[in-house]
Amino acid sequence: MYGWIWRHLPGNVFVRAAISLVLALAVVYLLFQYVFPWAEPLLPFNDVTVDGAGAAR
Repeated sequence: MYGWIWRHLPGNVFVRAAISLVLALAVVYLLFQYVFPWAEPLLPFNDVTVDGAGAAR
């Protein structure tokens, strides 16, 4: 997949590297701004039940 993207980018190696960096940063931005906040309520990581009922003192 990455080879296909690399072959279809315009320019020389430096231009391709810059475009690849911008594309990677755009994907990370979209994930943190839209995908992760949307998926966060669907994940069970905040369902923690800790009480002192079974703790030995």
